[in-house]
Amino acid sequence: MTKQAVWLWYPGDFEIHQGMLQNFQREERGMGWPAYWYIDDCHRNVNFKRSYTLTTPTSFTVYAQGTGYVDVNGTKYRLNQPIACAAGDVTIQVFVGNTTALPAIYIEGDVIQSDQGWLASNFVTSLPAGHDQLFTDKHQNPNVIVYHKLPITAKTVKALNDGILFDFGRAVNGSVVLNFNCNHPITLCYGESETEAKDVEMCYYKQDGVTATTTVRKRAFRYIFVPDSQVGDVEITAMHEYLPKDNIAVFQSNNKLINQIWNVSTETLNLCSDLFFIDGIKRDRWIWAGDAYQANFMNQYSFFNEDLDKRTLLALRGQNDIKQHIDTIVDYSMLWVIGVLNHYQMTGDKEFLEIIYPKLESMVQYFIAQTNELGFIYGRENDWIFVDWSEIDKEGTVAAEQLLLLETYKTILACGRVLDKTVDTYQAKYDQLLTNVMKYFWDDGKGAFIDSYESGRRHVTRHANIFAILFDVVDADKQQLILNNVLLNDEITQLTTPYFKFFEQDALCKLGQQQRVYQVLLDYWGGMLDRGAVTFWEEFDPKQHGKEMYAMYGDRYGKSLCHAWGASPIYLLGRHFLGLRPTKPGYETFEVTPHLAAFDDLHAVMPVKGGTVTFDKKDGRLSLTASRDGGNVIVAGQRQVLPAGETVVVDA
Repeated sequence: MTKQAVWLWYPGDFEIHQGMLQNFQREERGMGWPAYWYIDDCHRNVNFKRSYTLTTPTSFTVYAQGTGYVDVNGTKYRLNQPIACAAGDVTIQVFVGNTTALPAIYIEGDVIQSDQGWLASNFVTSLPAGHDQLFTDKHQNPNVIVYHKLPITAKTVKALNDGILFDFGRAVNGSVVLNFNCNHPITLCYGESETEAKDVEMCYYKQDGVTATTTVRKRAFRYIFVPDSQVGDVEITAMHEYLPKDNIAVFQSNNKLINQIWNVSTETLNLCSDLFFIDGIKRDRWIWAGDAYQANFMNQYSFFNEDLDKRTLLALRGQNDIKQHIDTIVDYSMLWVIGVLNHYQMTGDKEFLEIIYPKLESMVQYFIAQTNELGFIYGRENDWIFVDWSEIDKEGTVAAEQLLLLETYKTILACGRVLDKTVDTYQAKYDQLLTNVMKYFWDDGKGAFIDSYESGRRHVTRHANIFAILFDVVDADKQQLILNNVLLNDEITQLTTPYFKFFEQDALCKLGQQQRVYQVLLDYWGGMLDRGAVTFWEEFDPKQHGKEMYAMYGDRYGKSLCHAWGASPIYLLGRHFLGLRPTKPGYETFEVTPHLAAFDDLHAVMPVKGGTVTFDKKDGRLSLTASRDGGNVIVAGQRQVLPAGETVVVDA
């Protein structure tokens, strides 16, 4: 936190309150659809406190969101009025309550101001006050997110089916401005696809009886169809709403399709990440922990927006008391824990780790209370064992969940050691679980992990086996067995969601299968582009065509066509083809292990904490320039230092 004055609140409360509001944004066919899990809100009354030793007299003014007062050495003062302080020791407390919104304060003064050093208490626990760089002005209200607006005119407007079809050429997340040249009300039919927009009866978003004075809410769309109208009756301008983010990442190669995949992935992630990482801009608009876990890996190789990930982690977890799993999904709660460690490795933000560690540990304890005598985690009543939209044998305890629990224990061990916590009991839990996972779920005959040993079916899917590779659960010999018997075995049910394609391609690259993954990028993500995608989808089955491409969840337009987990080519290209990764938290040290045989020419810029790495490949040679120290490049097993500002040339 800087010395600049900012709005302050109880840590996590801004994110929790805004997260609650975000999870109430879903709309379906004119109905509001709030998220169906328990949702926390912010504290209603907060005490802020700080002590100073003043060498000269000074004054300050406290502004607040809510009602309250200021206490200076036991004397009470009003909000919004200058308060004079004599030289000497002074202890200031600000009490603020807000029954409907986030209690927050802003203190203006030459010496005493709302910067680093303030504690916030919920009257049970005192912690360093929370803040966000979005709110640095006393005239702002941290309960109100002010979005930037970009007017977008339709690329084409045409008469169709006794109506008008507007194609804006891109995915829009916003409202519309209407200019009427007719005297009759109109109907707005929205669609991520043209097929959806033209379906007047069943399009996901539709608004009837629209006139020049009608309030039109924020929605996501590419197309708008106006039935029973003629071209010229109404003009529509889309007002896309967004929070600006810097994106210094660049990926340009001789393969135009890969370049397009990169650009569409970036657009998809950008649209699904304003205040939080959300799943998609049309349907849910909710904060799902599995989607968010992957989104930050992509963020790490594009926007490198630390605040966005922090907000999402805090919003997902809510207050410390746990009433159910995050999003009701057992595996998503575990991915949330694992995501905390990834955030620390990306940012080196120990202050954030200290604040969130108690919530991390209580979550792990919640898992432990849900394990049996073998150490296996199981689903309780009303828990959702999701894993993926796939045919997984979920009878009894499920292998994929146990692999995630292993990584969860590794996470709290790593985070606890950073903070000098006592974590020996978690090591014992890890050791017991690993032993029993191998005993009950590894099948020597199949050379793979089975989904469930309790069902007796010995069914093998990709999911647990992928996690075993990603989380280093098995040795090199078993990794090769999994590669041959599962990942390269067409008889094992294929994945159709980009969600688990992310994990699968990550595992394949880890096993040196970059060329195979390169082809998957061209075929799978390129396949969506062949079908006209301007953003990547929630699910894609290359065998589907026509209207069936858009159906999901029993709804003909239930599939999200702009879904955060569809943007994984950003991560795959950055991590496994350019080969960049941190080797110490916050990129104190990092390495580049390039795998660029698929590219003849390439120019890329990748973010690291506090800098960038630039890649230029031509004529079989790769030039690398890092803007900060700590880097190494590894080619053919040989390690070479990347000094800041110096260009290193290697074979590629």
